Amino acid sequence: MTAVVYVPRDSSAVSLGADVIAEAIRNEAASRKLDVKIVRNGSRGMFSHEPLVEVATARGRIAYGPVAARDVLSLFDSNFLNGSEHRLRLGVADEIPWLKSQTRLTFARAGVTDPLSLDDFIAHGGYRGLARAIELGPDRVVAEVTKSGLRGRGGAGFPTGIKWKTCLDAAATPKYVVCNADEGDSGTFSDRMIMEGDPFVLLEGMTIAALAVGASQGYIYLRSEYPHARRALDQAIATAYSSGYLGANVLATGKSFDIEIRLGAGAYICGEETAMLESIEGRRGMVRFKPPIPAIEGLFGKPTLINNVVSFATVPIIIERGAEMFRDYGVGNSRGTIPFQLAGNSKRPGLIETPMGVTLREIVHDYGGGTASGRAVRAVQLGGPLGAYFTDSMLDVVLDFESVAARGGILGHGGIVVFDDTVDMARMARYAMEFCAIESCGKCTPCRIGSTRGAELIDDIINRRHPRENLEVLRDLCDTMKFGSLCALGGLTPLPVLSALKYFPEDFGLAASDVDFIGADLTISTAGSGNNHALA
Repeated sequence: MTAVVYVPRDSSAVSLGADVIAEAIRNEAASRKLDVKIVRNGSRGMFSHEPLVEVATARGRIAYGPVAARDVLSLFDSNFLNGSEHRLRLGVADEIPWLKSQTRLTFARAGVTDPLSLDDFIAHGGYRGLARAIELGPDRVVAEVTKSGLRGRGGAGFPTGIKWKTCLDAAATPKYVVCNADEGDSGTFSDRMIMEGDPFVLLEGMTIAALAVGASQGYIYLRSEYPHARRALDQAIATAYSSGYLGANVLATGKSFDIEIRLGAGAYICGEETAMLESIEGRRGMVRFKPPIPAIEGLFGKPTLINNVVSFATVPIIIERGAEMFRDYGVGNSRGTIPFQLAGNSKRPGLIETPMGVTLREIVHDYGGGTASGRAVRAVQLGGPLGAYFTDSMLDVVLDFESVAARGGILGHGGIVVFDDTVDMARMARYAMEFCAIESCGKCTPCRIGSTRGAELIDDIINRRHPRENLEVLRDLCDTMKFGSLCALGGLTPLPVLSALKYFPEDFGLAASDVDFIGADLTISTAGSGNNHALA
């Protein structure tokens, strides 16, 4: 009887030796004359135990991890192919508390299936959403997306249904569907995990969108730093074409839809939707003035529907199971589940998909186990490099769009980066300005010049060169960047700077009374919130 062993092909696992482990298992099985089939699945996102090796048994898939190549011999000696005891044995994968406590809708197949097998995808519910979308027709599909309450998972949190309805109602043709896969925020990897671990669900979501709004051409704008995702997408797209899910006659509907990949050269600003469109068109990625919005006049001047990877990947299950199912999760105006990505100085980093409404403390401490160093948590940055810093005493904030914004933060792409009590928050604040200066497209003065002057001002404050006077100038500069920048790169850079000043003034050589003015400046509008990646 053939034993089936799962070894992740996800780049996080590969970076830790998964390819070597798979080869070692193959060689050891051959030397023992054992019939073993190795399936290269995606990652379950439990990075503290990668590479996570699983073996199919009558009791379910038994997980072992983290596995190193040197462990393969002892795994075979212990009869791990039958799920036997071993020091790395974690038990049935689906019963591991870290995984079992999650609500996986978008990431239901992540780490479970062979991401390059269309048969495996279909056997686990794939393309059911597309089949129902064909039955419903464009208007009802858009109505379902709207009713579900899905908001953009790129970070801005704009209601997805409104985008789709706007593009559907646009009269001009042709129309385009563009997936923003330029995942550039520090500590984020959910887009990558979908593209590497379940690429067909992205293609399905984009195809549903195309049929709903009347588009015939799609583009995936992928950052060049994701070669594993590129290879997975290339193979999935080729398979979808050969199987009738893409091309001139999608599932015999008479509708055509083609998808192409466009690689970005690594500019963070190209995560902003209009800069991304400029890049796809072959120009330097620079932010466009709005209006018009892309849903009316986007790629090549035509109506363009833009969402990020997780947003598109969430649509199939909404259409398959109905809007009410999705709305049953979440709180207030923040519906459904969201994949949080826990990174930095975390004991148990990884991807946690949970309904909106969980607290930051539950993510950092219950799922993350505190810091990897064992020291106290001092700061947590939520929402990428442009997100605000939260102190350990603020971790009971509820993670939904409105609650986070009310505390002066952004939910962003769901990235959470943890710092222990050795962090120098003055250096982190300076880094935000420096990052903005490096990544600015240069089109608007508040971002281009303001970020450079901001870094200089923070240097002066730290080095005690007229700190009070320079603090006043920095405050005015942050106001100018916040309200005068063309996009969220310059507009949100003040958030990490001002939050670091407000909550950690001692790192700047200041007293709390010196920064009393910051409170109002940390209040943001949820309508404009989101990082530059998030604006898609």
